[in-house]
Amino acid sequence: MAIGVALIGGGIWAREEHLPAILASEHLELKAIYSRSLKSAEDTAKASGKQVELYSEDSKQGYNEVLGREDVDAVIIAVLRLPIVSQGGYVSAALKAGKHVLSEKPVAESVAEAESLVKWYREDIEPQKKATWSVAENFRYLNSFSYAREKVQGLGKIIGFRVKVYGNIQQDGKFFNTDWRKVPTHQGGFLLDGGVHYTAGLRYLLGPDTFITRLSAFTTLLKEHLPPVDTVDAILKANTGIQGTFQLSNGTTLVGPEWTIGCENGSVSVENSKITVRTLDGKEDVQIIEDERTGVPPEVRQWGEALAAGKVNPKQSPSQALADLELLELMLRSGAKDGQPQTCHCQQPANI
Repeated sequence: MAIGVALIGGGIWAREEHLPAILASEHLELKAIYSRSLKSAEDTAKASGKQVELYSEDSKQGYNEVLGREDVDAVIIAVLRLPIVSQGGYVSAALKAGKHVLSEKPVAESVAEAESLVKWYREDIEPQKKATWSVAENFRYLNSFSYAREKVQGLGKIIGFRVKVYGNIQQDGKFFNTDWRKVPTHQGGFLLDGGVHYTAGLRYLLGPDTFITRLSAFTTLLKEHLPPVDTVDAILKANTGIQGTFQLSNGTTLVGPEWTIGCENGSVSVENSKITVRTLDGKEDVQIIEDERTGVPPEVRQWGEALAAGKVNPKQSPSQALADLELLELMLRSGAKDGQPQTCHCQQPANI
């Protein structure tokens, strides 16, 4: 029997990624669409090609009515039409109503809010065994990263790493033209919003035995339309004593992205779908590993599979998403304090 799902959010990501992923899942059945505006919900419904009930803030049927439906077992909260600072309220309301939740990254606007929400979930909701909370992070479902991680594990002890992700976000870009992104109410603006993908990618590649314990960073604003800061350069220290760099900018002409993990017996680099493995004997193996779209289809598919089996997918644990968020928040905090070193408290081995 299919699991009835409501799609919460009618923006770009919901319409282009979550919606087709739901429709393609054998375990999920779309029952309702909710958005802040009825028009947005209608546009998403048209894209689905299905007759589903519509809900919105500006109509008589809102979010509470979605949660009151007996045929809705779960909700996917797609953040692009929901400001990051608002997401926690949607998550907690759904869990209280006994609905399974897959919420978009970041897990919350801040580490403090995330820790409070995770603590409440673990203590008040999880023991009831009625509803589960998962956090979406599509980088953990990219075939390119899975292949690279496997190669890293075959090259011995990790001795260093670097991440370089560069972009030049323009004011006419489709993701920029969202009200809460133009004037962000969450810390870090685009750096936080997109940056948790890149910290998740780093943590995934480092694997279960290497995790970040301290970091120091500098931040700056290169483009006025990307406040409060759009660029961060950080040095990160791991539990094993090694260190590496993390460079991210949304307002530069520098070229990226690249994740490189250096090991005792060689290195592995990820540049989009291009994976390069270099060994100590000078050999270089380059493979093109195609991803399944953005990683969202397998992310949603495996969430549905886990629900059908009565389990929780460890890749979607809120604790993993909290660790992704903490790295970005500490970089922003360090940058605001002119590079003052920060100590991590939420990191853990990425046993996923």
